[in-house]
Amino acid sequence: MTTSRRKFIKISALGLGGLATVSTVYNMFGGNSYLDAVVKQNIANKFKRSATYCEVCFWKCAAWAYSDDEGNIQKIIGNDDDSHCNGRLCPRGTGGVGMYSDEDRLKTPLIRTIIDGEETFREASWEEALDLIASKFKGIKETYGAESIALLKHGSPGKHLEHLFNAFGSDTIGEPAYAQCRGPRETGFKLTFGSWVGSPEPTDIRDTKCLVLIGSHIGENMHNSQVQEMSDAIDNGATIITVDPRFSTAASKSQHWLPIKPGTDIALMLAWMHVLIEENLYDKKYIDKYALGFNELKEHVSTFTPEWAYSITTIKPEEIRRTARAMAYASPATIIHPGRHVVWYGDDTQRARAMAILNALLGSWGRRGGFYFKESLKLPKFPHPEYPKPKWTWKEVSSKYPLAEMGVTTEIIRASIPGENDEYPVKAWMVAGTNLTKSIPNKRLLEKAIESLDFMVVIDTMPMDVTGYADVVLPECTYLERYDEIRSATNREPSIAIRIPAVKPKYDSKPAWWIAKQIGEKMGMADQFAYDDYKEVIEYQLKELGTSLEELEQIGVKNYPRKSGPLYLNENDPYTFFTPSGKIELYSQELKNLGFDPMPVFTKHPEPEQGYYRLNYGRAPMHTFSRTANNPNLNDLMKENTLWVNPKVARIIGLKTGQEVWLKNQDEIISSFAIKVRVTERTGFDAVYMVHGFGHQNKKLSRANGKGINDTELISRVAIDPIMGGTGMRGNFVTILTENPHKTI
Repeated sequence: MTTSRRKFIKISALGLGGLATVSTVYNMFGGNSYLDAVVKQNIANKFKRSATYCEVCFWKCAAWAYSDDEGNIQKIIGNDDDSHCNGRLCPRGTGGVGMYSDEDRLKTPLIRTIIDGEETFREASWEEALDLIASKFKGIKETYGAESIALLKHGSPGKHLEHLFNAFGSDTIGEPAYAQCRGPRETGFKLTFGSWVGSPEPTDIRDTKCLVLIGSHIGENMHNSQVQEMSDAIDNGATIITVDPRFSTAASKSQHWLPIKPGTDIALMLAWMHVLIEENLYDKKYIDKYALGFNELKEHVSTFTPEWAYSITTIKPEEIRRTARAMAYASPATIIHPGRHVVWYGDDTQRARAMAILNALLGSWGRRGGFYFKESLKLPKFPHPEYPKPKWTWKEVSSKYPLAEMGVTTEIIRASIPGENDEYPVKAWMVAGTNLTKSIPNKRLLEKAIESLDFMVVIDTMPMDVTGYADVVLPECTYLERYDEIRSATNREPSIAIRIPAVKPKYDSKPAWWIAKQIGEKMGMADQFAYDDYKEVIEYQLKELGTSLEELEQIGVKNYPRKSGPLYLNENDPYTFFTPSGKIELYSQELKNLGFDPMPVFTKHPEPEQGYYRLNYGRAPMHTFSRTANNPNLNDLMKENTLWVNPKVARIIGLKTGQEVWLKNQDEIISSFAIKVRVTERTGFDAVYMVHGFGHQNKKLSRANGKGINDTELISRVAIDPIMGGTGMRGNFVTILTENPHKTI
C-alpha cells in the first residue's frame, strides 16, 4: 500500500541461519521399494529417530525424522504403517528438512515501529511482544467485545489458537481452505449424500475400474496416498478419464482426455446424466433403493443431449457418449472425483452437486471401487473450563450464505472495513499459518481491511508477505521442533499419529501451543491451559485411548479396528443417509426452500475480450501453495513458475520460450514481477496457465523474492457462491505485456 497508515514492510536484515540439508525426492508415482529399504536401514543405523507427521501440506503423512548427534535434521522418511503414505513421502515431504534448515526463517519476535518517519520492524523479546498482544486484545475486548478479534488460520497451529480464541470468548474464526478451496464440494456432497467429503477424500482408488478427473490434477497436487493408489489403478488397467482444458500430467495417463472449454463443466455433466438415464446405464436397483428425486432428475436432463453440450463445451457428442458408457460399464467401481480446489465460477456448489449426482447414478457411493465409508477416532478432550458464549460468531458474520458451515474468510475481511458490516465489526486479526496475500483474491479489498484494523498479529515460520502488514510478528518453530495435537486420521480404518520434537527449536522460535498458553495466561485465563508442556495433553489423551506416549514414540502410528460398521454398503440391509429424507437426494428440497435450483443448472460465464486470455492456475508436485517457494530443498526443484502459452497465441504476439513478460488483468492490475514464457500445445489458445504460489515480494525470502508471478494478485474479479460463500476465482482475464510496465525511465 502506498497511502496507508499500515504500510507493507519488506522484512530485512533479520540474521542468517545454517545451510540447507539436501534431501532425496521420489519419482512422482512412487520410489523403488528395494532402495527404500536400504536407505531406511542405513539411516536408522546412523541417526536418532523421532516420530512426527508432515506439515508441508494438509495430508499430514506420518513420518520419522532423523537427527544427528549435533541436533540437526538429516532426513525425513515415511512411516510404513501409515495409510496416508505407506512408508513413502512425496517430494514435499522429503523436502520438509528445508523448513527446518532455511536460513531465512523468522528468528525473533518483531514489533512495528517508526524510525526517522519510516515504518519498520524492530526485534523484541517474547515477553514484550506477548505483553503487547495481551494488552491490545484486552483493550479491544473491553471496547468492542471479544468477538471483534478474529482468527484467520491454517494447519496445526490453528487448533491451539482456536482454543485460545474460544477461551476468551471469540468464535470469529475463518480458514481460507474453506471458502477459497474445498467448501463448495463439502456442501454439494452433503446436500446429496448427507456427508462431507472430508480429507483425505474417501475415494476407493486402489480398487476402482474407472477414475474420472474433472478439474482435479492428481499427480500435480501430490496427495500422497491418492497418487500411489492412482498409480496402482493404472497398473491394474483402470480407465482414466480426464476433463481439463490443459493437457495435465493426469491427462497424459488417461485413455480419454476431454479438452473442455473453461467454465462449461456443468453442461458436460448434465449431458453425461442424460446419456446414463436415456440409455438405461444408471444403477437402477441402487437408485430405487437409496435415492429420492429420480423422476425429477430424468425430466430435468431430458433435453441436455450430448449435441446440446457440444455447442457449449466443444466436446464432440460421440466422446461424451463414449465416456459416459465407460463409466457405466465399470460401475459401481467408478469415481467422479470431487476434486480439491473447487472455487471457480460462483456456481461451484451446484458443480459439486452434479459430481455427486453422477456418482449416485453410477451407484458408487458406499461401494467398492467408488467411495468407502470413512472412519476416524474421536480424541478425548483435555479438561478445561467451559468456554464463554460469544454474543455473535462467524455464523452471524457469514449469515448471507445459508449453508456456510465454517467462517467465510472474505466475510470476516469485509466486516473489518467500517461501513461493510457494522453490526458485527472486526477490529483485530491474528493470522496463523496462512499467507493471505497469496490465498485471498481481491487484494485491494484485503489491503483496505488491513488498513482499517486496530491491531494485527501474524504467526509464521517464515517472513511471508502477510507478515509485512503486521503490528507484531511471532516466529513459530517448524513442525520438526514441537509437540502438536495427535493426528486422528479419517480413512478406511481409524489411526492416530503423534508429532514430537525431533530437535530443539532454532533461533528464538516457539511452538503455537506455547504462544497460545502465554497469551491466555496474560489475559487471565490460566485455568484454560492447565499444563506446563503440551506433552501432558498428549499423554492424557493417549492414556484415555488405552495406549501411551512411550508406545507411540516407538511406533509413530497406531491403527485401530473399525467400529462404525462395514467399509461398504451391505446390499441386504437398509441404510439411512444423513439427509433430511434419509435418502440420496438427487432433487434437493432444502435448496428449493432456500430459493436455489434443486438440481444443477448450467450458467454461461463471461468470456475474455479480444487480446485477453483466461487466467488458469494450478499446482506442482514439489510445492505447497506459496509456503514452500523459498524452501532450499524444494526451490532447487522448481525456482519459479512459467506462463504456459499456446503456440498460436505465441505466434500472434511474437513470444518465444524463456522470454520475460508481464500480465495485466481486466481491471488494469499489472503483475509486480515478470514471468518466463513456456510455449506449449498443452494449453488451449483461449487461456494461459501458471503454477500458483510464486511472485513473493518480501526481500528476506532470498530464493523466492521476485521470482515469477503471483496469480492471486491478478484475481480481482470474484464470483461468490450464493449458497455457501465460496470465492470463484477463474473468471479473470489477462493480456500479455512484452515491455516492462514498471520502468521509470
